[in-house]
Amino acid sequence: MNSQVKQTPPLPNASMQSIPRWFSLPGDAVMPFDPWLLATAVALVLTGFVMITSASMDVAAQKFGGAFFFSQRHGIFILLSIIGAVITYKIPLSLWKRSGPYLLLAGFLLLVVVLIPGIGREVNGSRRWISAGPLNLQASEIAKFCMVIYLGGYLVRRLAEVRTSWKGVVKPGLPLAFFVSLLLLEPDYGAAVVLMGCVMGMIFLSGMKFGQFILILVSAVGFVGLMGVIQPYRMARLKSFQDPWADPFGAGYQLSQAQIAFGRGDWFGEGLGNSVQKLFYLPEAHTDFVYSVLAEELGFIGAIAVVILYAILITRIFLIGRQAEKQRQFFMGYVAYGFGFILAGQALINIG
Repeated sequence: MNSQVKQTPPLPNASMQSIPRWFSLPGDAVMPFDPWLLATAVALVLTGFVMITSASMDVAAQKFGGAFFFSQRHGIFILLSIIGAVITYKIPLSLWKRSGPYLLLAGFLLLVVVLIPGIGREVNGSRRWISAGPLNLQASEIAKFCMVIYLGGYLVRRLAEVRTSWKGVVKPGLPLAFFVSLLLLEPDYGAAVVLMGCVMGMIFLSGMKFGQFILILVSAVGFVGLMGVIQPYRMARLKSFQDPWADPFGAGYQLSQAQIAFGRGDWFGEGLGNSVQKLFYLPEAHTDFVYSVLAEELGFIGAIAVVILYAILITRIFLIGRQAEKQRQFFMGYVAYGFGFILAGQALINIG
């Protein structure tokens, strides 16, 4: 009888810079990426491009003299994002991990700079954008990215402290408080809520005690609720959200027009390009309310299909994070969780 014991190969070292080849094909072939993640991401990008084109043609023709003005601009943004994705992929994860504190400082400075008159661009009462030639940089989006990278590195360095004491849990609260305060000054209430949820989710999944999580969750919900009612304009928006038809030509105009779009879409929609609400009835049809135009043109089936695509995308991100944790690639795992929370929060808010 053979007495040799088969040795189990060691787990990958946490300092490895390449992403493990987790996703197998039939046979011996493997891929260094998740096909479901890539497929849903591409599907959402293409759906967004088609719907931006459809929703913006009339407003572009009236304001800019060309029906495809926003479509072409959006196409350029997609190309830039692909270039950015390739560059990001080429940067070693060890460098991202070391750069966390510097990125946190950069995100903080951006949130300060955007509040300076003459630098920050004000739109509809909010100062959230920094003009950079033909581009408008939204400071809060960069700040979210910086916070996720920083917190991923922090959780790796202080994992034992986070799992055993309040000290490790409370420390990330200080930079978060600065970020949230600056976001509320813009004001960008939605971004503040998403960022708070992201940080809490990352810390919870890193292994903090459940009792600590419940206490922090109750406190955060109370703070968010207080911020929602302390400002009259936020309270008015909450009331109009509950019943937009109480003032369909005033505070509830946007939401009532959005509901009309959904109602017109029925099950299978009016057909691509056949929306009536985008013809200057629905404000910001090609930005904030593009999902309403999608529901009108593609119907309930199309609207649910987009939700399912987001659900698959976010689920795969969390599964990748979990797989990274199992292979002791903790920085990879926590960063994946962070971006999963951000995508989920943004999708929920914008679709809602």
